[in-house]
Amino acid sequence: MSTDLQWLLIRKYNSFLVKKVPEGPIFSKEPGNLVNLHSHKYSGLANSKTIDIQSSESGLQITTRKSKTSPHAVRSARTTASVRNRSGGRRALGVVASIAKRGYRPDLRAAALGRSSALLAAQKEKKASLPKKVRGKKAAAFFG
Repeated sequence: MSTDLQWLLIRKYNSFLVKKVPEGPIFSKEPGNLVNLHSHKYSGLANSKTIDIQSSESGLQITTRKSKTSPHAVRSARTTASVRNRSGGRRALGVVASIAKRGYRPDLRAAALGRSSALLAAQKEKKASLPKKVRGKKAAAFFG
């Protein structure tokens, strides 16, 4: 079945749709959708080649789906690259960029880089903020 026909069948009714505002954008929670927008370009269900970037305990999991495998081949249909937390953001961005450079959905390069950098930023531990220094009249009153 072609990807266009799949999109026509699932575009109005699927379980991953998120419609918050009647006249706003329609979002999607489907796996393989990098920007979570409900469109044919980013759809993880209707496209034969998808890139899925997920956060895990050990770092980032980057999964790609091979386009010419049988739908019953579960194991060999997907390839997974993992990037550890401590290897840094440049390594993760390099892995994502190399997937796009090889010709695997180069139109999703910017979305994949954005998703991986957002997940890496969310995984970073926040530094403890320093206490505010008291200045001016408050300092004179405080230290008295």
